[in-house]
Amino acid sequence: MSHIVIQDALYNSKSVRQLDGLAIQQLGIPSIVLMKRAARAAFDELLDAWGAPSVITVFCGSGNNAGDGYIVAALAAEKGISVRVIELAAKEKLSGDAALARDYSANAGVSLVAFSADIDLDEGVIVDALLGTGFQQPVRELYADAIHCINNAALPVLSIDLPSGLCSDTGSAAGAAVKADISVTFIAAKQGMFSGRGPALCGEIIYHSLDIDEQLFQQQPCSSALMNLDDLLEVFPDRDADAYKNQFGHAMVIGGDHGYGGAGLMAAESALRTGAGLVGVATRPEHVAAILARQPEIMASGIISGQELEPLLDKPTVLIVGPGLGRSPWSEQLLQKAVASGLPMVVDADALNIIAEGRVVPKPDGSHWVMTPHPAEAARLLNISVAEVQGDRFSAVRQLQKKFNAVVLLKGAGTLIASGDSELISVCPYGNPSMATAGMGDMLSGIVGGLLAQGLAPSQAAQLGCCLHSAAADLAVEERGARGLTATDIGGFITAILNGADL
Repeated sequence: MSHIVIQDALYNSKSVRQLDGLAIQQLGIPSIVLMKRAARAAFDELLDAWGAPSVITVFCGSGNNAGDGYIVAALAAEKGISVRVIELAAKEKLSGDAALARDYSANAGVSLVAFSADIDLDEGVIVDALLGTGFQQPVRELYADAIHCINNAALPVLSIDLPSGLCSDTGSAAGAAVKADISVTFIAAKQGMFSGRGPALCGEIIYHSLDIDEQLFQQQPCSSALMNLDDLLEVFPDRDADAYKNQFGHAMVIGGDHGYGGAGLMAAESALRTGAGLVGVATRPEHVAAILARQPEIMASGIISGQELEPLLDKPTVLIVGPGLGRSPWSEQLLQKAVASGLPMVVDADALNIIAEGRVVPKPDGSHWVMTPHPAEAARLLNISVAEVQGDRFSAVRQLQKKFNAVVLLKGAGTLIASGDSELISVCPYGNPSMATAGMGDMLSGIVGGLLAQGLAPSQAAQLGCCLHSAAADLAVEERGARGLTATDIGGFITAILNGADL
């Protein structure tokens, strides 16, 4: 990404605290003023979304996040809206700005009620001000009970800064977590809101800088960044009037063991859709006829051994290895030959699993690779559990990048891409749950391979390919609906985006 605007820059909790401190120290903004700005922003967004509700119920914990909630309640009372605060901390447990905010709320005539599990929540809007960025998992029992009450109420929920129970750094939620309709986040957007459980819990994310000067952000580096498809499309090569196919690369898909012929076909089709000049498939002989019948532009070769593959590797400029590859001796032979070729590669699916099993020797150099694991494949590559990968996806993708010296694309909600050590982790803001279906990963590997074939650097191909794939799925859902989306449904939307379709 050539430029990161404030809204695209994502921060961890430590960096957010430092930004908060800089605003107080260098700009002379009292912390209570920042709290009031945050509360005003949250309250305005609540009114914008739902109008003046019959009642607002604010759940408050004990920290600064609770202070924001107390002031939201006071603002509601001043506007004549029925409001109450459900308190999970005794008054004497509050300190600093949170204590001042509680006093402000009490003086405004807000009803302050201690939490109980049988609280009546049958109308209005809920404001979640229980836990902020300083939250450390797991959620304590009392707070878990309050979160269950919020989620079971079936009322609109606005979370202040981020949903309680969600880790702002990792995007994980080990226990109970609020499922919000809107999350209003302040000063800086938190990276955990955009990956892992974040997209499922946050609802619509609305960012407010609290009028902090942009120059302040230059003093505190962000930890990751949202990708922008429009920006990434600028690196896509234009074609001269006298262009010919060999200028746009030759991608070969290697895969399609017994029972998995469709995977290689889908990868090859998406490489064509993305603009690769030539696309081939090396697969089991019985799959060749079906591939040619569906997509005659694909050069399909039936092979029964790694020895038969070797002479075919003289022509491709990029390999896409893994879709439907399987883990048989045939699969291992093909992967060994592909690695030995030294060609740039997209490494996916069972190619990743064979590598994780240590069956590729010597240890391959991934400096010209894009690896595209889902969480289970990432766990095998790192020899850890899937829960550990999902517990901190940002750490996992960085560990993989360092271990294999490759560009790594960790799939899932809020796909992450790690390139060089000095590069920020990139976060994909596109995509939807309808993508949870067979073949989507095969389509992605083909898109990335098609972009590599056209001369994009591995990091560029991974970033553009990821966003193109997810945005195409978003357009498909918009046009066809969310139910029953298939991987091949997105093919036409890939080319539509590349030809200027509105996102």
